[in-house]
Amino acid sequence: MDRNAFLKRGALSVAALTSLPSLAHFSKELDKEVNPLTPKIVRSNEGKKVNVIGDQQTFKLTGDDTNGLFTLIEEVNPPGTMIPPHVHTNEDEIFKVLNGELEVTVGEQTTILKAGDLAFAPKNVPHTWKVVGDQDCRTILSVFPAGLEHMFEELGKLPPGPPDFAKVSEICGRYGISFIA
Repeated sequence: MDRNAFLKRGALSVAALTSLPSLAHFSKELDKEVNPLTPKIVRSNEGKKVNVIGDQQTFKLTGDDTNGLFTLIEEVNPPGTMIPPHVHTNEDEIFKVLNGELEVTVGEQTTILKAGDLAFAPKNVPHTWKVVGDQDCRTILSVFPAGLEHMFEELGKLPPGPPDFAKVSEICGRYGISFIA
Protein backbone atom coordinates (compact mmCIF):
# COMPACT_ATOMS: atom_id res chain seq x y z
CA MET A 1 0.00 0.00 0.00
CA ASP A 2 1.40 3.40 -0.86
CA ARG A 3 1.85 6.11 1.76
CA ASN A 4 -1.08 8.30 0.62
CA ALA A 5 -3.50 5.38 0.62
CA PHE A 6 -2.29 4.35 4.07
CA LEU A 7 -2.76 7.86 5.49
CA LYS A 8 -6.18 8.24 3.86
CA ARG A 9 -7.36 4.85 5.14
CA GLY A 10 -5.98 5.59 8.63
CA ALA A 11 -7.72 8.97 8.79
CA LEU A 12 -11.03 7.44 7.69
CA SER A 13 -10.70 4.69 10.31
CA VAL A 14 -10.07 7.18 13.10
CA ALA A 15 -12.99 9.34 11.96
CA ALA A 16 -15.28 6.30 11.86
CA LEU A 17 -14.24 5.12 15.31
CA THR A 18 -14.63 8.50 17.00
CA SER A 19 -18.09 8.87 15.50
CA LEU A 20 -19.29 5.87 17.53
CA PRO A 21 -21.20 7.24 20.54
CA SER A 22 -19.38 5.16 23.14
CA LEU A 23 -15.91 6.03 21.84
CA ALA A 24 -16.75 9.69 21.30
CA HIS A 25 -17.81 9.89 24.96
CA PHE A 26 -14.59 8.20 26.06
CA SER A 27 -12.53 10.60 23.97
CA LYS A 28 -14.24 13.64 25.54
CA GLU A 29 -13.80 12.25 29.07
CA LEU A 30 -10.12 11.58 28.41
CA ASP A 31 -9.62 15.16 27.24
CA LYS A 32 -11.15 16.46 30.50
CA GLU A 33 -8.86 14.34 32.68
CA VAL A 34 -5.53 15.26 31.09
CA ASN A 35 -4.12 18.71 31.72
CA PRO A 36 -2.51 20.30 28.70
CA LEU A 37 1.27 20.29 28.95
CA THR A 38 2.94 23.64 29.47
CA PRO A 39 6.12 24.31 27.54
CA LYS A 40 9.15 24.76 29.76
CA ILE A 41 12.73 25.85 29.19
CA VAL A 42 15.25 24.67 31.76
CA ARG A 43 18.68 26.29 31.78
CA SER A 44 21.83 24.33 32.62
CA ASN A 45 22.02 25.81 36.13
CA GLU A 46 18.31 25.34 36.90
CA GLY A 47 16.40 22.54 38.58
CA LYS A 48 15.92 21.10 42.04
CA LYS A 49 19.19 19.72 43.42
CA VAL A 50 19.02 16.60 45.59
CA ASN A 51 21.84 14.56 47.14
CA VAL A 52 20.53 10.99 47.02
CA ILE A 53 22.95 9.16 49.30
CA GLY A 54 25.91 10.57 47.37
CA ASP A 55 24.27 10.60 43.93
CA GLN A 56 24.14 14.31 43.00
CA GLN A 57 20.92 14.86 41.07
CA THR A 58 19.23 17.88 39.53
CA PHE A 59 15.58 17.40 38.61
CA LYS A 60 15.11 19.03 35.20
CA LEU A 61 11.56 17.80 34.48
CA THR A 62 9.27 15.98 36.90
CA GLY A 63 5.89 14.30 36.67
CA ASP A 64 4.33 17.67 37.51
CA ASP A 65 5.83 19.05 34.28
CA THR A 66 4.96 16.03 32.10
CA ASN A 67 1.55 14.89 33.42
CA GLY A 68 3.30 11.86 34.89
CA LEU A 69 4.72 10.67 31.58
CA PHE A 70 8.41 10.88 32.53
CA THR A 71 11.06 12.44 34.75
CA LEU A 72 14.37 13.86 33.49
CA ILE A 73 17.28 14.12 35.92
CA GLU A 74 20.85 15.30 35.43
CA GLU A 75 23.45 13.50 37.54
CA VAL A 76 27.01 14.80 38.05
CA ASN A 77 29.16 12.49 40.17
CA PRO A 78 32.84 11.89 40.89
CA PRO A 79 34.62 8.58 40.21
CA GLY A 80 33.62 5.86 42.66
CA THR A 81 29.98 6.97 43.01
CA MET A 82 27.73 3.96 42.51
CA ILE A 83 24.28 2.53 42.98
CA PRO A 84 24.07 -1.15 44.03
CA PRO A 85 22.27 -3.73 41.89
CA HIS A 86 18.51 -3.27 42.07
CA VAL A 87 15.26 -3.91 40.19
CA HIS A 88 12.38 -1.53 39.43
CA THR A 89 8.88 -2.98 39.09
CA ASN A 90 7.29 0.25 37.84
CA GLU A 91 9.77 2.24 35.74
CA ASP A 92 12.00 1.93 32.71
CA GLU A 93 15.21 4.00 32.81
CA ILE A 94 17.54 5.38 30.18
CA PHE A 95 21.05 6.53 31.15
CA LYS A 96 22.77 8.83 28.61
CA VAL A 97 26.33 9.88 29.37
CA LEU A 98 27.19 13.46 28.41
CA ASN A 99 30.80 13.33 29.63
CA GLY A 100 32.95 11.08 31.76
CA GLU A 101 32.61 7.30 32.00
CA LEU A 102 29.89 5.19 33.57
CA GLU A 103 30.17 1.44 34.04
CA VAL A 104 26.67 0.05 33.64
CA THR A 105 25.32 -3.45 34.12
CA VAL A 106 21.86 -4.19 32.74
CA GLY A 107 20.78 -7.79 33.10
CA GLU A 108 23.85 -9.87 32.25
CA GLN A 109 25.58 -7.20 30.15
CA THR A 110 28.27 -4.90 31.59
CA THR A 111 29.88 -2.11 29.61
CA ILE A 112 31.49 1.29 30.03
CA LEU A 113 29.47 4.14 28.60
CA LYS A 114 31.29 7.24 27.33
CA ALA A 115 30.00 10.59 26.05
CA GLY A 116 27.09 9.98 23.68
CA ASP A 117 26.49 6.37 24.77
CA LEU A 118 23.31 5.24 26.50
CA ALA A 119 21.86 2.22 28.25
CA PHE A 120 18.23 1.15 28.55
CA ALA A 121 17.21 -0.56 31.80
CA PRO A 122 13.65 -1.89 31.45
CA LYS A 123 11.55 -2.53 34.53
CA ASN A 124 12.00 -5.96 36.13
CA VAL A 125 15.61 -6.19 34.84
CA PRO A 126 18.42 -5.91 37.43
CA HIS A 127 20.84 -3.05 36.85
CA THR A 128 23.59 -1.06 38.53
CA TRP A 129 26.06 1.71 37.69
CA LYS A 130 29.37 3.13 38.86
CA VAL A 131 31.33 6.21 37.80
CA VAL A 132 34.75 5.05 36.56
CA GLY A 133 37.75 6.81 35.05
CA ASP A 134 39.43 9.90 36.42
CA GLN A 135 36.81 12.62 35.90
CA ASP A 136 33.28 13.44 37.00
CA CYS A 137 30.53 11.79 34.98
CA ARG A 138 27.57 13.82 33.77
CA THR A 139 24.57 11.68 32.90
CA ILE A 140 20.98 12.33 31.92
CA LEU A 141 18.60 9.87 33.56
CA SER A 142 15.18 9.54 31.93
CA VAL A 143 12.54 7.66 33.93
CA PHE A 144 9.28 6.36 32.39
CA PRO A 145 6.69 6.88 33.85
CA ALA A 146 7.37 9.70 36.29
CA GLY A 147 7.17 9.39 40.06
CA LEU A 148 10.61 8.15 41.06
CA GLU A 149 11.60 11.73 41.87
CA HIS A 150 9.44 11.43 45.01
CA MET A 151 11.53 8.49 46.20
CA PHE A 152 14.74 10.41 45.44
CA GLU A 153 13.44 13.36 47.49
CA GLU A 154 12.73 11.06 50.44
CA LEU A 155 16.18 9.51 50.21
CA GLY A 156 17.71 12.98 49.95
CA LYS A 157 16.19 13.89 53.33
CA LEU A 158 18.01 11.10 55.18
CA PRO A 159 20.65 12.31 57.64
CA PRO A 160 24.24 12.71 56.39
CA GLY A 161 26.74 9.97 57.02
CA PRO A 162 26.69 6.27 56.20
CA PRO A 163 23.20 5.33 55.02
CA ASP A 164 20.91 3.17 57.15
CA PHE A 165 20.43 0.41 54.58
CA ALA A 166 17.25 -0.86 56.29
CA LYS A 167 15.69 2.61 55.99
CA VAL A 168 16.89 3.01 52.38
CA SER A 169 15.42 -0.41 51.49
CA GLU A 170 12.12 0.46 53.18
CA ILE A 171 11.79 3.74 51.25
CA CYS A 172 12.76 2.12 47.94
CA GLY A 173 10.44 -0.83 48.59
CA ARG A 174 7.45 1.52 48.82
CA TYR A 175 8.26 2.59 45.25
CA GLY A 176 8.61 -0.98 43.92
CA ILE A 177 12.40 -1.13 44.02
CA SER A 178 14.35 -3.96 45.61
CA PHE A 179 18.09 -4.46 46.00
CA ILE A 180 19.84 -7.62 44.89
CA ALA A 181 22.51 -9.20 47.11
